[in-house]
Amino acid sequence: MAKLSYKQRQRLPSSAFVFPEEEKYPIQDEAHGRAALQRGSQFESGARLAKIVRAVQRRYPNIEISSDLLRKARRGG
Repeated sequence: MAKLSYKQRQRLPSSAFVFPEEEKYPIQDEAHGRAALQRGSQFESGARLAKIVRAVQRRYPNIEISSDLLRKARRGG
């Protein structure tokens, strides 16, 4: 996964972010979708984690999400 520069991040449409109002968790490609799941599981819980999981599942249905992460997202952390 290539790191996004500031200019690249600014050029992304709001639909490329899980939380567009904060410009957090870009998911413009599969690699960033996987990274969003990893970072989300480390730093988020509850509804925010569930939103990350749903966004990645919707955009990239072929990405396998662990049952542990799904449980964590459902129970709120």
